[in-house]
Amino acid sequence: MAVIDDEVFSALVESAGADFMPELIDSFLEDAPEGLAALQAALVAGDAVGFRRAAHSLKSNGTTFGATAFAEAARALEHTPLEALGAAGAERVQALATSFEAVAAALRERRHA
Repeated sequence: MAVIDDEVFSALVESAGADFMPELIDSFLEDAPEGLAALQAALVAGDAVGFRRAAHSLKSNGTTFGATAFAEAARALEHTPLEALGAAGAERVQALATSFEAVAAALRERRHA
């Protein structure tokens, strides 16, 4: 599976306009690491509401750009209670961060294309 769904990304370019895409991509590339940090902090603090909120934002933004696997992983975290994650929570958050690295690389390529 591609890191970025071409159909979804093309629809975003069409609706937002090609001239606006670099700004949208830059915003996501700046905001997502903050969201991942918030997700990690909420996990450590046991803040279920903050955890769901951060996972939801990451899911929504990933979906917007066609980062399907990233968005699905964030969705799974959003819908899993913290107590159910247990010790696997840190590993799942790290896996999402690793997935974001691939998304970021793919979006940087598209930004400069």
